[in-house]
Amino acid sequence: MPAIDIDEGLTPEQVQLRKEAHRFASEVMRPAATELDDLPPDDVIAPESRLWDVFRQSYTAGYHIRGFPADLGGTALSPGESWVVGEEFGWGNGGLSISLGVTSMPFRFAAMTGNPDLMRDVVMPFVEDTEAKYVGCWCATEPDHGSDLILYSGDNARPDIHFDCAARLDGDDWVINGQKSAWVSNGTIATHALTFLSVDPSAGMNGMGVAVVPLNLPGVTRGKPLNKLGQRALNQGEIYFDDVRIPRYYMLAEPGVLPGGTDAILAGANAGMSTTFCGVARAAFEEAIFYAQQRIQGGVPIADHQLVQRRLFDMFSKLEAARSLSKLANRRLAAGQPTLHYSIAAKVYCTQAAFDIADDAVQLFGGMGLAKGTPAEMLFRDARASLIEDGANDVLALLGFRALREAATPDAVPTA
Repeated sequence: MPAIDIDEGLTPEQVQLRKEAHRFASEVMRPAATELDDLPPDDVIAPESRLWDVFRQSYTAGYHIRGFPADLGGTALSPGESWVVGEEFGWGNGGLSISLGVTSMPFRFAAMTGNPDLMRDVVMPFVEDTEAKYVGCWCATEPDHGSDLILYSGDNARPDIHFDCAARLDGDDWVINGQKSAWVSNGTIATHALTFLSVDPSAGMNGMGVAVVPLNLPGVTRGKPLNKLGQRALNQGEIYFDDVRIPRYYMLAEPGVLPGGTDAILAGANAGMSTTFCGVARAAFEEAIFYAQQRIQGGVPIADHQLVQRRLFDMFSKLEAARSLSKLANRRLAAGQPTLHYSIAAKVYCTQAAFDIADDAVQLFGGMGLAKGTPAEMLFRDARASLIEDGANDVLALLGFRALREAATPDAVPTA
């Protein structure tokens, strides 16, 4: 019996789905991530890079449309099934999991509008793609605006705080000018961007619009891919817009009509991050417990020493607590229940758990845990990034408390 009962509560069909996702993670993602981790950032995204093998195989298997409705050719996965695939992808590699996850964002949001021209121009080419010709990214953060999106959206918007990257209406076109920061995931390879823009600066972050922007248009340029500590298989880089024109219908949401609202986007992104980093945490725990049973010190495996036993059991407890919270947050999200504080709690807890467990794994590996080429060393670096990306955990916790306080109204408190 495995130390972690990853098939607990799954139907036979879901077990098979997990095995297929695990095979992809094990045979495609992990070897590629190991190879890409050692490369300079420019080589990671080169045409002959193994990164493109991962994308092509993912698209061929239909993983790029797992969030799409069945009538558009998507795979109709239940919340639990989506969680299973997400955890396995995180187990395969956190950076590649994020890269493969974010690629659908411009196309999914375009599909939500139901606009037939967008369906023809943007959505269906992606849905029908089996060669990774269409790759998406999410352009939100800017050099001077990251946490602003979280802390000053909605009711807390301030007129003096708004995106610098802006769009103005000119006839039947929107004209875009500005910059998105070096942290745009897939930014250096994407063909389309889900782009957050300032449309009405006087309304602060409430004056935000959201557009899908093809990145082959005149006026679009990009910076070099970022050279990072961890998640090196996940390319990230700046995107610049200089009088970039898009058709009016490419603006998916003007101020005040963002589909589902900013909170819904944050809830989905944070729940997804929790799933991915449960996989990273599981990978780190597995590396540690296997190594502890092989490494001999004092004439016995180090797993026979009590301090090691206690550390491993604490890692196991933290891992299972993270997995349970992540599953809960994802279930609530899929059910349409008030979920932002649950999603943020899951992201904050699961990413911290992944980092703590990876840190413990490095400690158990001893000197070898610091050596390049060992899984524990790469998992530690990859997990560290998660405490910042998709919202720094400290900032997210502030927003999470606001959502929690709103949910904790006096009439919601049981009297008996």
